[in-house]
Amino acid sequence: MDIERKIELIKKKPTEELLTEENLRHLLEVGAPLQHYIGFEISGYIHLGTGLMAGAKIADLQKAGVKTRIFLADWHSWINDKLGGDLEVIQKVALTYFKEGMKQSIKVMGGDPDKVEFVLASEILDKGDYWQTVIDISKNVTLARMLRSITIMGRQMGEAIDFAKLIYPAMQVADIFYQGVTIAHAGMDQRKAHVIAIEVAQKLKYHPLEWKGEKLKPVALHHHLLLGLQEPPVWPIESEEQFKELKTQMKMSKSKPYSAVFIHDSPEEIKQKLRKAFCPAREVKYNPVLDWAEYIIFREEPTEFTIHRPAKFGGDVTYTTFEELKKDFAEGKLHPLDLKNAVAEYLIELLKPVREYFEKHPEPLELMREIKITR
Repeated sequence: MDIERKIELIKKKPTEELLTEENLRHLLEVGAPLQHYIGFEISGYIHLGTGLMAGAKIADLQKAGVKTRIFLADWHSWINDKLGGDLEVIQKVALTYFKEGMKQSIKVMGGDPDKVEFVLASEILDKGDYWQTVIDISKNVTLARMLRSITIMGRQMGEAIDFAKLIYPAMQVADIFYQGVTIAHAGMDQRKAHVIAIEVAQKLKYHPLEWKGEKLKPVALHHHLLLGLQEPPVWPIESEEQFKELKTQMKMSKSKPYSAVFIHDSPEEIKQKLRKAFCPAREVKYNPVLDWAEYIIFREEPTEFTIHRPAKFGGDVTYTTFEELKKDFAEGKLHPLDLKNAVAEYLIELLKPVREYFEKHPEPLELMREIKITR
């Protein structure tokens, strides 16, 4: 496969930002090993924004010949008070429910879960030279910068935090260099940590990225954050600037169950959540149902997406591109309820193998339910 095709696959939806394409091209031209990683905190159920968006990108990277890795960030989850801040519980969930859920998500998005390496953070954090890398990074970043970066944890600037949380951004950057990662992948909300990684890359003494005597900068790949199904905290949204400010609050959240569809939701739960979704008629800019259609259904174009309607409401209609769907919705030719029902049916079919897996292997979900009751 030539370099242009590899870049095309890596930039494909749901990629929203690549820092930078020039650096990626350089890595490909010099023949540097392409090692991907995406790190996850371990908390609640896996929703589509985690499972399908990451799974889709992993599938693309595999096709481009990149080695893929999922980093199960148990210590980071402990620092960020996930699952009651119980490290033992976090590790148990990471190696059962989360690992299996991500494998199934990758599979339904066209990737090969057997070609994904899963690494528990504890496996590398227990090594002394990991912490040398953390300190090396910390010596190259100001305290003010670290404070600004705590938003990667879902925390607000100015929020009262314990000191452990200040170590978190340096650890996330160290994860990249310590594992020899050349493609650091995450949602757009992790951008600040990745920018630090790029900026300190050529200053590090411990575990820099090196290839044939050259210190390399990692590529940062950020995928789209699916909008949550709930109404935005402010409506109407008056400007693009206001939308950018609200975007983190509008993303899908496992702490707001009706904002998200989980990978193992039943058909009835999926229908119910889509039925309640915020989807104003003719609104195409800030519409979560259209957002899901664009990034899940129309990730590959052309594709066939049929909306079934009674003859008196125009009958069935098939779209092959997202722009066709968007145009009809904007012009009022497609009713919000018809769109919601069609997206729900698509997701029900797409997620069927995941549901079937957890029906045959119920233990991981039972563990999660037990934790939810006791934590």
